[in-house]
Amino acid sequence: MKKFINNPANLVGELLEGFALAFPEKIKLRGKNLIIRATPKQPGKVGVVTLGGSGHEPGLSGFVGEGLLDISVAGGIFAAPGGPAVADAIKLADGGCGVLLIILNHAGDIVSGNMAVDLARRKGTTIESVLTHEDISTGPKHRHENGRGLVGFLPVFKIAGAAAEQGMNLAAVRAIAERMSANMRTLAVAIRAATHPATGAVIGDPTNPLGDSEMEIGMGQHGEAGVGRSALKSADETAAIMLDALLDHLDVKAGEELLVIVNGSGATTLMELFIVFRRISQLLLEKNIHITRSLVGEYITTQEQAGFQLCIARMDGQLLRLWDAPCDSPYWVVR
Repeated sequence: MKKFINNPANLVGELLEGFALAFPEKIKLRGKNLIIRATPKQPGKVGVVTLGGSGHEPGLSGFVGEGLLDISVAGGIFAAPGGPAVADAIKLADGGCGVLLIILNHAGDIVSGNMAVDLARRKGTTIESVLTHEDISTGPKHRHENGRGLVGFLPVFKIAGAAAEQGMNLAAVRAIAERMSANMRTLAVAIRAATHPATGAVIGDPTNPLGDSEMEIGMGQHGEAGVGRSALKSADETAAIMLDALLDHLDVKAGEELLVIVNGSGATTLMELFIVFRRISQLLLEKNIHITRSLVGEYITTQEQAGFQLCIARMDGQLLRLWDAPCDSPYWVVR
């Protein structure tokens, strides 16, 4: 493993310090691990907070800013932050109308998030939470609530952040975030797992690494096992396999409108991602399904893990208006 780092013990602190220094007009580092908006939201609006491990940049802190998150609580490398730090963020984000905490479905995040909600409520803060769980490899149709949270966090951040910015109350912000969450599905594929940047250890199962001519559909954000290992297939073949599974899981019909996100996992080039998106577009056109909005790029990564995540989401008029609303964060700007 080769990395441009200093003392591995200082990875997260130096990462967050550099991140804040790079975007001083948009974000600030408060304390050791709170990334907050440089210009706070006006009082009287719902706060929006999230939490998650570091090492997945730009997710999650890259989406703190106007029309998106108020605060992101960064944990250690691939590790959730502690509940008390999240509770501090909730208190800080409360402008008098309550706070929505968005949690990705990973065990450590859930433990910390639930602890933070309990602590915040004991201190009198009005707090609600939403769990993203759109991964179909771990959340089959009859147990969709078990799905891992992958790049689908991004539509939920955007919809909830826009709703809060526009002055919706906490119940309304939570309801529309839940609707966005319920209407999206994600599936990932990997051809190489990542290594831990501090130790060099392969994350996932180091005893059973992917071969040079293999791929694994359903591999998780941290190298967790997928639903099937196979010989490496072409971009078009892989796109078709993944899209068919997603359309079936979400029960998408001809004539519907979808948001499509192709998210690179860290070591997959934009060339590859655009080739995949090209085939996705062709297949949906053949099925008379319209791509109403799209994103292609890296939104949540895992160091040098190679592969991509494909996310689809059913959209309607209200969701589209919130999607198109202005936002201004380090890694997403809508004017």
